[in-house]
Amino acid sequence: MSQILCQMLKKIVSNTLFRLLLGVIAGLVLGNYLNENTIQVVLSLKYFTGQLIFFLVPLIVIGFIVSSITKLSEGSAKIVGFSLLIAYLSSIGAGLFSMIAGYQIIPNLSIPTSVDSLREVPKILFQLDIPPIFSVMTALVISLMLGMGILITKAKELEKIFDQFKDIVILLVNKVLIPILPFFIAANFAILSYEGSIEKQLPVFLKVILIVIVGHFIWMTLMYTIAGFYHKTNPFKLLKYYPPVYLTAVGTMSSAASLGVAVKAVNDSKVIKPTISNFTIPFFSNTHLCGSVLTEVFFVMTVSQVLYGHIPDVGTMVTFVLLLGIFAVGAPGVPGGTVVASLGLISNVLGFDEAGVALILTIFALQDSFGTACNITTDGALSMIVDKYAEEK
Repeated sequence: MSQILCQMLKKIVSNTLFRLLLGVIAGLVLGNYLNENTIQVVLSLKYFTGQLIFFLVPLIVIGFIVSSITKLSEGSAKIVGFSLLIAYLSSIGAGLFSMIAGYQIIPNLSIPTSVDSLREVPKILFQLDIPPIFSVMTALVISLMLGMGILITKAKELEKIFDQFKDIVILLVNKVLIPILPFFIAANFAILSYEGSIEKQLPVFLKVILIVIVGHFIWMTLMYTIAGFYHKTNPFKLLKYYPPVYLTAVGTMSSAASLGVAVKAVNDSKVIKPTISNFTIPFFSNTHLCGSVLTEVFFVMTVSQVLYGHIPDVGTMVTFVLLLGIFAVGAPGVPGGTVVASLGLISNVLGFDEAGVALILTIFALQDSFGTACNITTDGALSMIVDKYAEEK
């Protein structure tokens, strides 16, 4: 009996979801007891683990995408094009859904225009830079070009090399990325707790944030329902593997940092063929940002109402959404990547001044983690659609 209990405890402790939850709780509790000296240690831990994670991301993209493309059929160019099309349609669909909801809801809300000042976080104690070999978008372009090149030229030796490289990447994900994720998440939440973001900032825009999160779940439900019907598979067979992925995204605020966990979850589900999922999950993590687009659209409408007394007209908002879907494809897979990539749109299309941009950045940061979680979770639904599309080709 005791042996069975020990095995169960060992299984629970080794579970990724349990470790991530433990990281969140430990960070929130620890943050309340930190002083200026100890918070510097936490800042250093966050910086170092974050550097390691983001160093691995381009390698993960290349490792999975190149190997996966080489395993596709001759019609793979169509699969890549189809994947890009549905990623864009999902993102702008989420944006238009958010826009329609915004016109109905925002005029009836009373939203404060300022937030309390936060506790100042001291300078980092130790900073070790581990810059990625190249950016995630560069890795994506290289992967697509190399994969298609190897496929077309039938370069079998290079195919074997990238298969071995993928094995190395899987090893790095399992032995480096996943073990350090709980520490990265714990450090993030400890800093938020220390500076007072959780207690002071969140209640200010709680109504707006909750509305947006509900919107995320509506969109995820819609996309998985469509995917389930098209794939002729119960989408819950895949969704039940996604809690660790969702929590990783919430804790890191980054689709890129969640990539390794997402690939493992989808492959463990066995709903989607590995040759498809090993391509689509890294691909969509860089091109499909439906949750972030949904969030940003609702927030720019809210900020416009708060600062300028009106919501932009329908024509302006539709233009903004259609362009935002394109800009989102090039957004870096880092915290706040979508809003950073679209700052030019916010200023030029919507006419926001510095105050408007600053307020957007502030409230976007408050829930960026949930938008990211929506992005990475809905990637599973799109992967189901691509899997069925590839099967029919």
